[in-house]
Amino acid sequence: MKYEIPVTRTQNPKPRPADESQLGFAKYFTDHMFVMEYDVGKGWHSFRIVPHAPFLIEPASAVLHYAQMMFEGMKAYRKPDGSVQLFRPDMNLARMRTTCERMCMPEVPEDIFLQAIKELIEVDKDWIPSGKNTSLYIRPFLFGDEVSFSVLPAQHYKFMIILSPTGSYYAANDAGLTTARIYVQDKYIRAAQGGTGYAKVGGNYGGGMRASQDAIKYNCKDVLWLDAKEHKYVEEIGTSNAFFVINDEVITAPLDSGTILPGITRNSVIQLLTKWGIKVSERKLSIDEVEAAAADGSLKEIFATGTAAVISPIGWLCHNGTDMQVADGLVGPIAQRLYDDLYGMQSGVVEDYMGWTYPLGFKV
Repeated sequence: MKYEIPVTRTQNPKPRPADESQLGFAKYFTDHMFVMEYDVGKGWHSFRIVPHAPFLIEPASAVLHYAQMMFEGMKAYRKPDGSVQLFRPDMNLARMRTTCERMCMPEVPEDIFLQAIKELIEVDKDWIPSGKNTSLYIRPFLFGDEVSFSVLPAQHYKFMIILSPTGSYYAANDAGLTTARIYVQDKYIRAAQGGTGYAKVGGNYGGGMRASQDAIKYNCKDVLWLDAKEHKYVEEIGTSNAFFVINDEVITAPLDSGTILPGITRNSVIQLLTKWGIKVSERKLSIDEVEAAAADGSLKEIFATGTAAVISPIGWLCHNGTDMQVADGLVGPIAQRLYDDLYGMQSGVVEDYMGWTYPLGFKV
C-alpha cells in the first residue's frame, strides 16, 4: 500500500561535513526527519517528513518516567554508480516486532516503515557520504508519550526516523579495521533471563553506563559482559555481539537465554562462516576458557559485530586489572575477510552473493 507522506522542507539547510574522513559516529544529522503517531482505536496516522529539529514533549509523558520505548539501527549505502541500498531491512523489521511485543507497543507496519525510510533518505540523499568506510546511519525509534503516571502501556505513541552521515565507529586503518582494548565486566550485568536483553530498548544501554565508565578508567574502548547468574560466561561486547576464534572453531553466545540481542550482523556472520566451511558454534564459553586459550596460544581472534561498527577486532582484554593479548594483537584473517565481504556487499563494491541488499530505486 502506498501512503501519502507530505514533506515540509527546511528553510535553513545545514552545511554538509567538509571532510568525510572525520565523520565519526552520530556527530552530524541531516536536514529532515520522519514522524508519525499512534492512538489506541485509531492506529497510525499523521505521517510527515519535516525539518530535523527539537520537539516539545509534556514533562509527564510516560516514556520519561517508565521508559516505554524502542529503537533500531540501520544504514543506507551509496554504491559506486550512485544508487542507494539498505542491508537486510527485513531483519530489522523482525526485531522491531519482537521488541514491540515485549514492550507492549504497537507494531510498525512493514509497508509504512520501508516507504518512510525510502522517502526520507531520498529527501536528504545529498547527505549520503561516498568516502571509504562511510554510510548513512538510520535511527528509527518509537516511544509512548501519553501523559500518564500509570505503570501501564501508553495509549499514544510517536514514531520517528532520523539520519546521520557516519564514518567508522572506532578509529580504522586503510583496510577499514584496527584492534581495540576491551574491559571484562564481572560486577555489573547487562541483562538477565526474563528481562529485555533480546529487545532493542534504551534501558539495556542506560543500565550499562556504569560499566562503560569503568572501562574508560582502564583505557578500554568497550565492555565485555558476562552472564548475570554466574558472572562466568561471555555474552556481548558493549553494543555488539561477540565472537571468539579458538583453534579452528568460531564461538558466539547462544540466543536461547533471552539475554543476547539477535544482531543482524551476527546472523550475517554466522551465515557467511557456514557458507565458507568454517566451523561456527553458538554455545556457552566461559571467560576462564578464553584466558586459558590465550595462554596456550589457541585463541586466534576475538571480534565484535554490529550495525554501527560492522566488524570490530579485539586485540586485548583487560580482566581484573590485567591485560590479556589476543594472539599477536593485530587484526585477524577471519575478521578482515568478514569485514571485506560484508562492507563490500553493503557498499556495492563486492557482489551480493547472499541476496541481502535492498535497493531503494534512486541515485544520488
